[in-house]
Amino acid sequence: MAKIRVMVIDDSTAIRGLLKSIIQEDPELEWVAEAADPYEARELIKFYNPDVLTLDVEMPKMDGLTFLRNLMRLRPMPVIMLSTLTTEGADVAMKALEIGAIDCLAKPRMSHPSFLERFTLELNSKLKVAASSKRHVLRNKKLAETALYRWECPEQLQNTQLLAIGASTGGTEAIKDVLMALPESSPPIVITQHIPAIFSARFANRLDKCCRIRVHEAKNNQLVEPGNAYIAPGDFHLRIERQGGKLWCRVVQSEPVNLHRPSVDVMFQSLLALDVTRISAMLLTGMGRDGAEGLLELRKKGAFTLAQDEGSSMVWGMPGAAVKIGAATRVVSLEEMAKAVVSHWQGIKAG
Repeated sequence: MAKIRVMVIDDSTAIRGLLKSIIQEDPELEWVAEAADPYEARELIKFYNPDVLTLDVEMPKMDGLTFLRNLMRLRPMPVIMLSTLTTEGADVAMKALEIGAIDCLAKPRMSHPSFLERFTLELNSKLKVAASSKRHVLRNKKLAETALYRWECPEQLQNTQLLAIGASTGGTEAIKDVLMALPESSPPIVITQHIPAIFSARFANRLDKCCRIRVHEAKNNQLVEPGNAYIAPGDFHLRIERQGGKLWCRVVQSEPVNLHRPSVDVMFQSLLALDVTRISAMLLTGMGRDGAEGLLELRKKGAFTLAQDEGSSMVWGMPGAAVKIGAATRVVSLEEMAKAVVSHWQGIKAG
């Protein structure tokens, strides 16, 4: 099997050297070129035609976002963004995902061996997933014009239903599409997206600015309320518990599950202690199989479960695993996800 050809674009000689050594040690990857700035990178991309790029978000001569926009317009290809562990770096990386980057990764701390080991595993995994991913089908930008925005969810449903969403690679934009299409009066929503700690608060803030519902990075012991969505913070699991007749977020840093923290399965399995017949759950694009077993258990107990279809998924790992084991009540495209869950809620109203 042919190796995955990787090109590195970074103004730091030390980072380029580190990435080169990591890539060369993986038998499935092949380091083909490096560039210190986007202008140099343009010619090297034409010559080497790599399968995937790593791109620094902050570079001289042309910033990473400008280069990424041009690349997505003229020569779309898989890109992993590397960001510094700063607020500005995280904000830029989140914007890069919106423009078309496959994933983002915090730059390694050279002085922390344990961090470097984890970075190596994550980088190699993300490069392989990025190289095999499909480019997004164009998302339906007319969702705001549909009746979903005009539907008023009855108060009784707002207070008795719950929507749970799990996602990984490609999920930040997929979740955005779903949330933007949901009415302001939606039942509460809980979300686990595989995302580094530095990015999760920015992700929540970005969604809060563009959605009708309020979006938060979940806090421990935070009340779960209608019209609000709660996103698991990076490096913490999110569990939902009922106490005193109300739902509460429990944010815990227990061991990773399915190699992930936060884990979708942890969140889904916490819902099994509730009245599952009042739960809707969806599994969106992502690598691996995290969330598939939890979705299956929810369906067995009466939840309404959705899996994103292969055609609209950037990576059909997690939803594909759920479909294979019969965990999904329905398999629908990303564009139909919000409509499917709203139709389910409307059916409850009709009944």
